[in-house]
Amino acid sequence: MSFFQWMTRASIVAIATLSTIACQNPNSQAASNTVTSDSSAKQADDSTCRTVQHEMGKSEICGEPERIVVLGPYLLEQMLALGKQPIAYGDHVAFHQGNYDNPTVQIPYMGNRVTTQPVNVGLAYQPSVEAIVKAQPDLILAPNFGQVDYEQLSAIAPTLSFDIMGGNSNLVAIGKAFGLEDRAEELLTKTEVQIEQAKAELAPVVENNPTVLMLSAENMQSLVVMTEANSRCGSLVEELGFQPVYPEGVTGNEVNAIPPISIESLPAIDTADSILLFGYNYDSANMDRFEQSQKNGLKQAWEENAIAQSLEASKTERVYFVPAYLCLGLPGPIGTELYLEELQEQLLQP
Repeated sequence: MSFFQWMTRASIVAIATLSTIACQNPNSQAASNTVTSDSSAKQADDSTCRTVQHEMGKSEICGEPERIVVLGPYLLEQMLALGKQPIAYGDHVAFHQGNYDNPTVQIPYMGNRVTTQPVNVGLAYQPSVEAIVKAQPDLILAPNFGQVDYEQLSAIAPTLSFDIMGGNSNLVAIGKAFGLEDRAEELLTKTEVQIEQAKAELAPVVENNPTVLMLSAENMQSLVVMTEANSRCGSLVEELGFQPVYPEGVTGNEVNAIPPISIESLPAIDTADSILLFGYNYDSANMDRFEQSQKNGLKQAWEENAIAQSLEASKTERVYFVPAYLCLGLPGPIGTELYLEELQEQLLQP
């Protein structure tokens, strides 16, 4: 499975409300998705209850969850932005074996914000139920699993399920779960200000070189077109004022993964002023050089390919290499800030 496929898996296929003391069956949940769990029962006397909308329905959260299991970097990002810390974590890729005793070098981009030493509960879409049980969570933040997987987690603790393409709505919902609605709104406002500031900084670039082709790849054999609709990579570039260029038959409204195109097809769409290449490489175990490892292989392959070098953007030195993880894996406030910084650093260079 490619980087793009697993990062957008939650938006293409339904994979991974609080659980019941006695779990409801799928038919009864269809009628009412508000359920209760053992953990929430312990908080029943707490008057500060919130109803939270998520992928599997509506759930009531009471009190202030503190022992949080989080599955996936896009949910870890939202939680950290809100000032909460995990007791356990499951990544999308097995970057690290064992518990996160040194998260700064074990969790890409977000690790330096983690002040705990989270238990490793396996992969986000295939977590270890036994490890989660041992962590004794009072809240689980999970991808949008299927019904069976969701009910299995909900039997352990209240579980909220979110799609990776949920964007700002995920932050609002998670903020509500923690009773931090005001903090979530502050983060959304801050992000909008950052986008407007970046747009102003990049205005001369947009005016002189308005069109951009956006591709994601691990190597030169398979290039995936990024659009405004299928990822934060594309939508933010469009918000900054650039005009995306697409191959024939592809539009900016493409939400699902687009079939890869070959390097040989690029001369037919050689109309972009600039090219953004979103690289990834998960064979590298060198986590302290994670960012460089994501793009350096693609950069070298591009520079050694005759067809790539024949494109106008290559001739004018307007090809830029960005770690795809920033915008595919971290579409929330922290990732957006990092992505904006990356774009400005590269596009504004002399």
